[in-house]
Amino acid sequence: MTVATNLKQLYEIDDQQWLKETINLLKQKNFNELDLENLIEELEDLGKSNKNAVESLLEQIIRHLLLLQYWEVEYDRNVNHWEAEVIGFRNQLKKYLTTNLRQHLGKELTSIYQDALKYVTKKTNFKVNFPEKCPYNLDQLLDEHYLP
Repeated sequence: MTVATNLKQLYEIDDQQWLKETINLLKQKNFNELDLENLIEELEDLGKSNKNAVESLLEQIIRHLLLLQYWEVEYDRNVNHWEAEVIGFRNQLKKYLTTNLRQHLGKELTSIYQDALKYVTKKTNFKVNFPEKCPYNLDQLLDEHYLP
């Protein structure tokens, strides 16, 4: 049985130990002993997870900015909460953001906005007329000082 076979079995039993062993092999440049199949899967999943995380955080920012700007009936009662939420989501997003993930958000902004729009439209019981297209650009959404 080879090291790679042992790693494949370890992956099924203890993925954290598998990760430690894989990192050790990479550091030692023992590339031929790697469990490439599972390593590739983990790297693909990591990329998807990060994209999903930044998309979700950006959607939350958009939701709260829309509520701040357009839901006048609830504004006085909720303004501090919504602004605090925007700050919190921006802080979280900042921890994930890389150049590639920022570019990804730029490409997906229209789709992310549509998801946010569905949410706020339902939340406001369809009584607020939100814009069909995103009224914010990515720089505004990420700017810690920007509020509409």
